[in-house]
Amino acid sequence: MKKLIALLTLAGILFFGVSGLMFAQTEDQTATQTEDTTVVAETPAVEEVAPEQTTAMTAEPEKPQTFHEVIKEQFIDGGPAFMGIVLLTLIFGLAISIERIIYLTLSATNTKKLLAGIDEALNSNNIEQAKELCRNTRGPVASIFYQGLLRYNSGIDEVEKSIIAYGSVITGRLESGVSWISLFIALAPMLGFMGTVIGMIQAFDDIAAAGDISPQIVASGIKIALLTTVFGLIVAIILQIFYNYIISKIDSLVNNMEDSSITFIDMLNKYAKK
Repeated sequence: MKKLIALLTLAGILFFGVSGLMFAQTEDQTATQTEDTTVVAETPAVEEVAPEQTTAMTAEPEKPQTFHEVIKEQFIDGGPAFMGIVLLTLIFGLAISIERIIYLTLSATNTKKLLAGIDEALNSNNIEQAKELCRNTRGPVASIFYQGLLRYNSGIDEVEKSIIAYGSVITGRLESGVSWISLFIALAPMLGFMGTVIGMIQAFDDIAAAGDISPQIVASGIKIALLTTVFGLIVAIILQIFYNYIISKIDSLVNNMEDSSITFIDMLNKYAKK
């Protein structure tokens, strides 16, 4: 429940932050255009400008748009209905991805140091010290070792069973939420394609209303229709990168758990035979 609340809070902050930024920039542009219109209206008629001055004024290059302005313009041209839904898939996908990356990063454990401490405690025949070390160490590997030490007096077979069972539980926790990221990866381009189909239908409706296949009508309609697909594919690519990174971290943690568990069982076998 806490994770769900955190994800919804983060998604809300990102959504309203992006929306507020877009509206703020739109208002700034509207205010600037209004001020320019007012200045032009209030300026009295002036004398004719010299040809040299007119040429200099005409030759002045326009200020190029920034990347953010281009993205915002294309986003608005694509239509707020489907583009907003695609943006939500990106926000929720990134929220889950960031939460998983933080969780997996905090789950990493220095297994060599932990095994050395357990080996020292077992060498002095102090099981409680080994348990205390596992309790005070962060990460799933320490939790697995602690479950094994709890059943140390029941035999190595019970220790192995508890490590295998609890290892499956830990693996499930590591993979929690990953399926949602894969859902958003598949959902984003599908929403984009749906927006494209609906945009094409609207373009043909415009052609039918105009009664003429004008290149301008066809080009503008197809451009708006394809924008949703482009943004859907961009969202899918971004989330796919995060997804692969998360999967690689999970595989690394699981391999580390398996290797360290084998070393841990061998260590218990060595001291159980003494």
